[in-house]
Amino acid sequence: MPLAVVVTRDVADRFRGFLASVMLEVAPAVYISPRMTKGVRERVWKVLADWHDDEPRGSVVMVWRDNNETGGVGLAHLGSPPRELVEADGMWLTRTRR
Repeated sequence: MPLAVVVTRDVADRFRGFLASVMLEVAPAVYISPRMTKGVRERVWKVLADWHDDEPRGSVVMVWRDNNETGGVGLAHLGSPPRELVEADGMWLTRTRR
């Protein structure tokens, strides 16, 4: 059960309320769960994705440990994060959007 982290930006209050009910808010708009199973993570993500489809405002990024993914990090996002993620030589790099 790997650690999962969710970061939100400019989303409706219901996103933040829902995430606070299933994860620990350690800083404004930053949520963690130290032992979130894959099934729970996928259900949480489905709720967020459905809501974002209905109200496509802001962005949500979720990361978790996944040894089968680039850099050992699973990554999912909704909306347009302020940084672009680029895969390079088996790791993730970030680039500011212009």
